[in-house]
Amino acid sequence: MARLIHSLKTFPFKSMLVILSVFMMIAVVLFAERSGIHYTEKNRQINYLDKNEVVTEKTAVKTLKKTCLVLRNSGDVSSNQAWEQFQQIFNDMKIGTDVVDVQTASGIPDYHNYETVVVLLSDISPLKENLVNLCEWVSDGGNVLFAMTLQKTAYTSMIEQKIGIISSGYDNSVVDSIYFDSDFMLGGGESYAITDAFESAWSVQVSEKAKVYARIKDKNGQPLIWENSYGKGKFVVDNFGLYEKAVRGFYAASYSLLTDVGVYPVINGSVFYLDDFPSPVPSGDGTYVKRDYDMSIKDFYANIWWPDMLEIASDYNIHYTGVIIENYEDETNGKIEKQTDTSRFQYFGNMLLHQGGELGYHGYNHQPLSLSNTDYGDVLPYNTWKSEDAMKNAVNELLRFGNEMFPGVTMSVYVPPSNVLSEEGRKMLAKDFPEIKTIASNYFQGDFAYVQEFEVAEDGIVEQPRITSGAIVDDYMKMAALSELNMHFVNTHFLHPDDLLDEDRGAKLGWEKLKANLNNYMEWLDESAPSLRKMTGSELSGAIQRYGAVTFTKEVTEKEIRLTLENFYDKAYFMVRINEGTPGNVSGGALTHLTGNLYLLEADEATVTIERQLEKE
Repeated sequence: MARLIHSLKTFPFKSMLVILSVFMMIAVVLFAERSGIHYTEKNRQINYLDKNEVVTEKTAVKTLKKTCLVLRNSGDVSSNQAWEQFQQIFNDMKIGTDVVDVQTASGIPDYHNYETVVVLLSDISPLKENLVNLCEWVSDGGNVLFAMTLQKTAYTSMIEQKIGIISSGYDNSVVDSIYFDSDFMLGGGESYAITDAFESAWSVQVSEKAKVYARIKDKNGQPLIWENSYGKGKFVVDNFGLYEKAVRGFYAASYSLLTDVGVYPVINGSVFYLDDFPSPVPSGDGTYVKRDYDMSIKDFYANIWWPDMLEIASDYNIHYTGVIIENYEDETNGKIEKQTDTSRFQYFGNMLLHQGGELGYHGYNHQPLSLSNTDYGDVLPYNTWKSEDAMKNAVNELLRFGNEMFPGVTMSVYVPPSNVLSEEGRKMLAKDFPEIKTIASNYFQGDFAYVQEFEVAEDGIVEQPRITSGAIVDDYMKMAALSELNMHFVNTHFLHPDDLLDEDRGAKLGWEKLKANLNNYMEWLDESAPSLRKMTGSELSGAIQRYGAVTFTKEVTEKEIRLTLENFYDKAYFMVRINEGTPGNVSGGALTHLTGNLYLLEADEATVTIERQLEKE
């Protein structure tokens, strides 16, 4: 169906034909329902690995060779904030580290034992005479990342010219937006607004010899990321002063500038979830639906919203993952009331499946799996469950209902209502419900939120967090989406059908405006990362399993780049930045050019060799 719609793009009445094709799909599904024909699952492009064979990231990183020395200061708040993020960045990039706390350490190891040094200090005064040793090491071929906005002191004055600065002041500049060079990062070539901006960048002017990759506002603004060659080595400086989860990808990109060839594993996957779908008719204020369409909520979703969502899926080759909610009742005593009005579930669910999508679980009702030791107060309008048995009854009913509605369809992904999942609820899912192999919750902090990293937990459940959501992709979400394209090469977006019934989520704007916002985000994503694999929830989990496990060793000579992979199953993906030279033929995999000197490597074998062609001096 998607190929049919795309082949009609140049037809003068394509919009009519797209609508016709959607209604043809509806007719096919209705015929199948009434004929008692059940949906047959399609093969997935990537499957789960056996959880007993999966190596978790926490286990994998224990074997890494220590190639990076990190200098931090536990007595400095900003250094601690930066280290909190860099611990995860290093684990995800599979970089082995030794860490020195300059607050307590009696000395610093020999820099020659390492490939790179990352300085998580804004005040470099504690390094004292060791700063001279660091610069001499760089001159001999070492590579240093100053990852925090530096303070102007006598010690920074000593190294300013070495790191590419020709003039500086004692003041800082407000970073209200960041412009990234188009050859540096995916999504570059435009400016991204910073929420809660403050004076976080040291006001400096850099040498013409320095390569600047990011600036405030536009391509002529204050330098925020640059590199400067010094002797046989290199300094890279991050000068934007943001130390939070939503910008990890900016640091990963900066780190990849350091050596002749920068390599790190990525997930390579994009998913779009439909929360509370299929479900009973959403409750809420239908004022704006009535205003714009003169329809009931029920008719609007069937006749306007869902055909539009199918058209968006076709236009951008998306396969939705819908997560089922059986009812919207508030009972939490464990007594089950089975849903009897099932036609809506089968109608929308089967259409989603025929579209190539996937179904998962959201809840028996919309009450999170929390017991009485959780107090929502006035923050969330939810009840807690009477007992663990009551929670278990509810989940059992949800699984039974899903199997009854969609026999033969495998469901494995659980999305907690409002991203809330208690420790007791999480343990219960792992212990009693082996059908649930993935939990998809939240990447960022929120009220009572179950916050995740992209990883496999020790109990084998895949943690798959949401990065962006809704049809109003605000500045913070856009920045986070950009960061994660460059950190994990991943996109996870959640959309709630009842966004149209809530003013806080954009209902007043109307569906046409919200639909345009969605289209704009999808278009930005496709233009920024055309190589990103479009997946369902379980497929992305399979990708996360493989990404979390794989480690590598890198050997670089004048003629080739050789990667030897450990914990390699069948396929793995890597960001490869070739700072010196250009790539030639590849054995054991394939390279796709992304932007500038950045490539995506698809590894098909445990040893990958990339021919390297250096420019003759």
